[in-house]
Amino acid sequence: MIYDHRTYTCRPGTIAKHLKLYEAEGWQIQKKHLGDPAVYAATETGDVNSYVHIWQYESAADRAAKRAKLKADPEWQEYLKKSAEAGYLISQINKILVPTVFFSDLKKD
Repeated sequence: MIYDHRTYTCRPGTIAKHLKLYEAEGWQIQKKHLGDPAVYAATETGDVNSYVHIWQYESAADRAAKRAKLKADPEWQEYLKKSAEAGYLISQINKILVPTVFFSDLKKD
């Protein structure tokens, strides 16, 4: 199991608009290809202009296959175009996380 942890930062004052656009235009398309995320949350303290989502995959190959299908979807491409035109996002940080041995063991119990 691997986790794709993504943090996006929006221009101040635009996060609500960005999330509304994503909910209306991107959410269902992304779920169709990637499944349900483990986490999708706005930051409550600290950098309040950011949000995080974490997707889980069986392996790097599973992630690559699912993301390739998402990228090829014309509806996803249209959402990305609208998002870019809106200009709400200013940064994105991606991290691939691998569970520690003791956490993996807890999941088996």
